[in-house]
Amino acid sequence: MEAQKPNAGAAPAKTQNLHDSGSNVRGIKNAFLVIVACFIVAICLFIFWFGHASHFDEAGHPQDLWGTVYKGGFIVPILQTLFLTVIVLSVERWIALSSAKGKGSITKFVAGVKACLKKGDIAGAQKLCANQKGSVAAVVSAALVRYEEMDKNTVLTKEQKIANLQKEVEEATALEMPALQQNLPIVATLTTLGTLVGLLGTVMGMIKSFQALAASGAPDSTELSTGISEALINTAFGIATGAFAVISYNFYTNKIDNLTYAIDEIGFSIVSTFAATH
Repeated sequence: MEAQKPNAGAAPAKTQNLHDSGSNVRGIKNAFLVIVACFIVAICLFIFWFGHASHFDEAGHPQDLWGTVYKGGFIVPILQTLFLTVIVLSVERWIALSSAKGKGSITKFVAGVKACLKKGDIAGAQKLCANQKGSVAAVVSAALVRYEEMDKNTVLTKEQKIANLQKEVEEATALEMPALQQNLPIVATLTTLGTLVGLLGTVMGMIKSFQALAASGAPDSTELSTGISEALINTAFGIATGAFAVISYNFYTNKIDNLTYAIDEIGFSIVSTFAATH
């Protein structure tokens, strides 16, 4: 019994070190900096491109689409900021989830690990994890380390060992999930915020049009059509931002669900294999 005490104490330490290594997902940790950068880019585009003199006639009326966008007012750079933020965070999530998936096919990796477990080849499963890398492999690797520890443990009962294995899978999964879902709440917020800001720009454009109409005392088709164009530009920006954000959010949520399902499937296989062979 004296020789087994160091082993029993070493198991938690090894697992703790593995958890301290952090998540395997690479991504932008501070989305606020992304929003600030997108706002700066939007302001530059608004002033130096949309507001360039070549887009207006001598009377200051817009001659093309860019000039009309500029006439949309201060709402335009806000909408551009939201749209650019959605694009940047969508690209960021693509890179992050690609690193989380690992190098090879998740389906083949899951099948390979399950095949190794059926043969009792824990070393082979660990080798697959080392080759695959990514979040799924990290969770499986942590579970396999605990599997070997429980296999050598002669103190705990079978039920306690199974409970420890299940706890290890849950803890390793909980470590990876926040990194997988990072920045997606911002994208989800922009699905509604983009549309609402676009609607605000539309209302302000229509107010401006009717104010000009009331001040002139007679219908001015040019002023009225220009104002309506400005209002609809803001609507288009808002709808485009909201639509792109919805597509992006649903796409990446589905990818995360697939990764989570793969983790759950392998975790269940590890626990089931241990229960059947011990």
